[in-house]
Amino acid sequence: MHKGYSLRKNKNIKKRNKTINATDKIVVPEIYRNRLKPRTENQRQFIISAAENSITFCQGVAGSGKTHIAIGMAIEYLLEEKVKKIIITRPVVESGEKIGYLPGTAEEKLHPYLLPLIDEINHFISPALYASLKLNNKIEVVPLGLMRGRNFHNAFIVADECQNASYDQLKMLLTRLGNNSKMILTGDVSQSDLHRHLRGGFFSMIEALSGLNGIGISKLESSDIVRNPIIGKILGRLDSYEDESQK
Repeated sequence: MHKGYSLRKNKNIKKRNKTINATDKIVVPEIYRNRLKPRTENQRQFIISAAENSITFCQGVAGSGKTHIAIGMAIEYLLEEKVKKIIITRPVVESGEKIGYLPGTAEEKLHPYLLPLIDEINHFISPALYASLKLNNKIEVVPLGLMRGRNFHNAFIVADECQNASYDQLKMLLTRLGNNSKMILTGDVSQSDLHRHLRGGFFSMIEALSGLNGIGISKLESSDIVRNPIIGKILGRLDSYEDESQK
């Protein structure tokens, strides 16, 4: 673990060859920059579902907090030693730009695409702690396409932007889940970058697995948006505009 941090609650702490009781006032480096806190009832129910089930699907509009909550839960499970590592993934589907044409190595090409996930991690812990955990293979941020052939035990998997994943990709991912592990899959149909002739698998999976023991289904609405309130108004107006345009 990160040097200077202890994730276990020890009764006694030794400092400069002197034993200090847990009741004494001591200065302990803060592990968290921010703690996960639900801001709406739907967010609270999402957290409960993820805690109670092995796999939870969360459908939510942009800004509703689905990725924020998923990564926040994963960070807490790791730091509280409920799991041994975190895997955060998303399908690589370009929104208007071909990754293959970008300069640099494969890792350099993928870094900007995975940056939103890293930003969420750094909301909860410092960049230095994230770098240390990544170096020690405690956190992985990888494209969904690189998950094939792997199995994850004692792990917390977060799959983001799953509206851009195919049915076969999600089936592959779900079967990677090992013992003492959790998985959260998030998606938003309004933000799909898949070509129109390709059918995303996220909502097919929700339909097929709904009601199965150990599977949780959550939904976050525009009323759960926790970014700038204008986003909810924009989405509502655009939904109405698109509905009128299709008539």
